Amino acid sequence: MSHRSNPNPEWSVAMDWYERLANYFPEHEMKHPEQLRELLQHHEAYRKMETQDYVVTYAEFPDFVFIDYLLVNPRTRGKGVGSRLLNHFKARGKTLIVEVEPPDAEDEDTVKRVQFYERNGFVRAERITYTRSDDDGTPYTMDIYYWSPDEVSEQAVLRNMKTICREIHNFRAMKYYGRLLADPEEVFTWESPT
Repeated sequence: MSHRSNPNPEWSVAMDWYERLANYFPEHEMKHPEQLRELLQHHEAYRKMETQDYVVTYAEFPDFVFIDYLLVNPRTRGKGVGSRLLNHFKARGKTLIVEVEPPDAEDEDTVKRVQFYERNGFVRAERITYTRSDDDGTPYTMDIYYWSPDEVSEQAVLRNMKTICREIHNFRAMKYYGRLLADPEEVFTWESPT
């Protein structure tokens, strides 16, 4: 089960956007706050949108958009805010990619998150196994979900994920972690059809 710093986070006006994300997402999924701030300041593809209803950080590349963190205010969940936000990204006409915790029956949020993306037309990349490790070296797996306005192969999604690892996850990673967070040659396994 995922461990969150606060299982029932409040959407306090006193909290900044990073605190909101950190109170919701598992610790091992959160980037260092300064790494995220440097991404926003120094990586031309990385951006943040924030309103009273949501916080989203994402990287927009020429052919795809990687949604890094998407968090809807708990008071407005179930009212279409997240779906409208995804439709905003879909309107760009590019493949959208997200990393999602595999559903865990003991963690209702993981199940709801998968259902949310599937309801919005995202499909799981069945052939890509994506395994990273936390600071203690404990491995964890994330599922890759994607949506595309056109037919897209999972091999293209894998190429995009490798770009995401190199450009976003590993952005100044040595400075903040003393290691690469996601070496693209090590974290992915391609499952051939049987």
